[in-house]
Amino acid sequence: MEHGSCVPQGTEITRTGFHYTLSLIGGKYKMAILYLLTECGVLRHNAIYRRIEGISYKTLSVMLKELAADGLVVRKEYPQVPPKVEYMLTERGRSLIPILHNMCDWGERHRGDVPASR
Repeated sequence: MEHGSCVPQGTEITRTGFHYTLSLIGGKYKMAILYLLTECGVLRHNAIYRRIEGISYKTLSVMLKELAADGLVVRKEYPQVPPKVEYMLTERGRSLIPILHNMCDWGERHRGDVPASR
């Protein structure tokens, strides 16, 4: 798809692939969770919690449930005491890796562009 054709003229943005993608990965923490799973492969809830500054335990649980419901993350529960649960990207979630890497590259190139007053 060529650039500029994602939102054809006269199309409501809510009816585009761009909006759909944002509905899945938008928000303060979802991309951070996806990026961690991209880098680490498999993580448990507490490991993700320790790596994302400022996220509450409950918010992380909600985000993981939403990512799993959207088919981006798989939750694997092991039948043992105490319970062991691991999270990893699905194939669908892995298909977002190039987008995450592009965002990372863009940020590295441009993070010095904004005046210090921001």
